[in-house]
Amino acid sequence: MKLNRCSIIVGLLLLSLNGFAQELLTKERALEITLENNFGIKIAKNNLEIAKNNTSIYNSRKLPTLVLNSGANYSRNNQSLTFTDRDTGNDSEISGNGVVAKTYNSSLGVNYTVFDGFGRKYNVEQLKKTYNLTELQARETIENTYLQLFTAYFQIARLTENKNNLKEALIISKQRLQRAQYQYDYGQSTKLEFLNAQVDVNNDSISLIAAKQQLNSAKRGLNVILGSKNDVSFDVETEVEYNKMLNFEELKSKTMQNNALLKQNEQNIAISEFNIKINKANYLPSLNFNTSYGFNRTENENLINPFGAKLITSDGLNAGLNLAWNIFDGGVIKTRVANAKITLDNQQILLDQQKVNIENNLKDTWEKYKNQLFILSAQEQNVQSNQNNFDRTQERFKLGQITSVEFRQAQINLINSKTALNNAIFDVKLIELQLLQLSGDILNVKF
Repeated sequence: MKLNRCSIIVGLLLLSLNGFAQELLTKERALEITLENNFGIKIAKNNLEIAKNNTSIYNSRKLPTLVLNSGANYSRNNQSLTFTDRDTGNDSEISGNGVVAKTYNSSLGVNYTVFDGFGRKYNVEQLKKTYNLTELQARETIENTYLQLFTAYFQIARLTENKNNLKEALIISKQRLQRAQYQYDYGQSTKLEFLNAQVDVNNDSISLIAAKQQLNSAKRGLNVILGSKNDVSFDVETEVEYNKMLNFEELKSKTMQNNALLKQNEQNIAISEFNIKINKANYLPSLNFNTSYGFNRTENENLINPFGAKLITSDGLNAGLNLAWNIFDGGVIKTRVANAKITLDNQQILLDQQKVNIENNLKDTWEKYKNQLFILSAQEQNVQSNQNNFDRTQERFKLGQITSVEFRQAQINLINSKTALNNAIFDVKLIELQLLQLSGDILNVKF
């Protein structure tokens, strides 16, 4: 009997030690860490940097190209020359072995496209639209990460509250076990009451252990989103604040204007429109300007031709314009333009489809939100009723007016109602986050 009493006391002490506060991870700090370390956000930022580089003037083909060429050549050949005398008609031959010639050359050339049918202009505009698209893709990534982060964060908060409820239930069950132990020791109750209380303590302990394991697993999942390699020894804020939501029509209007997926589809349409213009630019002629300055030097070490020059040098400036017009290319450009128009049509269809999908998703989410608010209100009333019922049952149990089975049922009803209320509290918040993401407002909300 003494051993059982000691076990109860040690259990209560361990339970209290587990309640010591760990490091508190606030919502603001979690968001700060995520924006800095999250792997998906890092990739999105790098993609945005690439798109920014692509819009630079250095990728616009508006600048001239400057090319430096230089070279040297060495030759050693056997040569022979045959001469015909005009007066006599006789031939004479001069030959030499190992005739050496050295040639050096260098040139600096500038090329510039004066006109290319406006293709360069449209290409720059298309790159700007591509940058805008990448910005929206990065925004979508961050929005999804926000949703993942706070879904995981509030899930931990939910599990923390559920664990606390189970912890309170275990304390009550242990108090009941202690009471049953005393009553049995003094002959005031049967051993059945003690055994029932012991079984309930064991069941509540198992439920608490399972809740702790689930909580630690959720914390490890949050660490992945945070991009952190730390352990799970942190607590989260469990208070929930709701944002004031618009009515459905206003929310729908905002969603159709700001939703990240719809904005991306709109940018894809703009990109496709410029793609048509870029391909049509190939119908027009192109005008190119080029200029170069060149230097050449040839050294002949041992001439066999008496009339040859031992040293030849030349340098000078050259410039020119080149006009090219591809009048007919077999229909390649025509095919590209036709396909670009079809691509534009497909992008418009995708936009219309996305609008329907998002509107339906918004309707479903809004309906869940309103229903969940009703459930939250009902669960609050249930907890109050079950708490009152448990308080009365506990008093009657202490007076011996009801059995332990009735007491346990009242306790289970209270635990279940608290858990249901806790779930409802966080379900409302998670659905609210989904609505904020759909409307494009999730990045503007302070948590």
